[in-house]
Amino acid sequence: MRTIDWVDGAVELVDQTRLPDECVMVRITTVDRLIDAIRRLAVRGAPALGVAGALGVVLAGGDRDAIARLRAARPTAVNLAWGVDQAAAWLPKGREAVLETALRIRDEDIAACLAMGERGADLLTEGRPGGGLRIMTVCNAGGLAAVERGTALGVAQTLLERGRLAEVLALETRPLLQGARLTAWELARMGAPHRLVADGAGPYLLARGGVDAVLVGADRIAANGDTANKIGTYALALGAARAGVPFVVVAPETTIDFATPTGDGIEIEDRGAEEIVTVRGMRLAPEGTDAVNPAFDVTPHDLITAIVTDKRVIRP
Repeated sequence: MRTIDWVDGAVELVDQTRLPDECVMVRITTVDRLIDAIRRLAVRGAPALGVAGALGVVLAGGDRDAIARLRAARPTAVNLAWGVDQAAAWLPKGREAVLETALRIRDEDIAACLAMGERGADLLTEGRPGGGLRIMTVCNAGGLAAVERGTALGVAQTLLERGRLAEVLALETRPLLQGARLTAWELARMGAPHRLVADGAGPYLLARGGVDAVLVGADRIAANGDTANKIGTYALALGAARAGVPFVVVAPETTIDFATPTGDGIEIEDRGAEEIVTVRGMRLAPEGTDAVNPAFDVTPHDLITAIVTDKRVIRP
């Protein structure tokens, strides 16, 4: 299954807001509908957003205003702007050239995820003879965050295929529960042993031992290796450092933003109070309660053991 694709003149994508209850493909023919899908997280994850951005330029044609709005739909994930820019550069050559570029980005993402899975699995099993590894992760960095397979969860899938995965411990990932709703759904589909973990329990379980590595994705990697990812990642990195557990970021080369020197320059999106005070339409907090809701945090590079991309392993 592909999370996002170009089918008969339109963008088709999995509406991730409806998982795990139902898996629904949405057909999108306008830029405004694609922007809405991005903002409400029907499509999400850095690699998938890169593909969405490129395909959105095809829908936009030569409408520069629409392209600019698409590019700015989510500010933290660098791949969205990158995908838009890559496709928009071919506008002078015509729509077919833009579409060809967008489809190339889609195909390169599929190949990149395969490469990251192999490279990440090699890294984690090097010097470890036999036996399965217990992996901890946060948010969703699987096929739903890319076109196929995914980044961090793609490494787990490769480990499973090699017979080297014992279990995945997936943090629920408040406030929108991408771990509980999406990662658990993907792990069940691939037949991987897994259990859910409350976000606050992750560092404690690391301290108790029994976790071989933490695998996470990334929405933007600064030039010095500081990494923005879903909120809760920083706490997990601190817990892993204290426990001596390898903390590995898995993301394509396109997620590295050399124009941003450090994590201090990464814009962190605040998604407003509603996602905190309610869960899927059910109110948790009293009426009138306000909230702070950063969608991402930044993990300093000195807490990161390795960054695995489709081309190399970087040790910050």
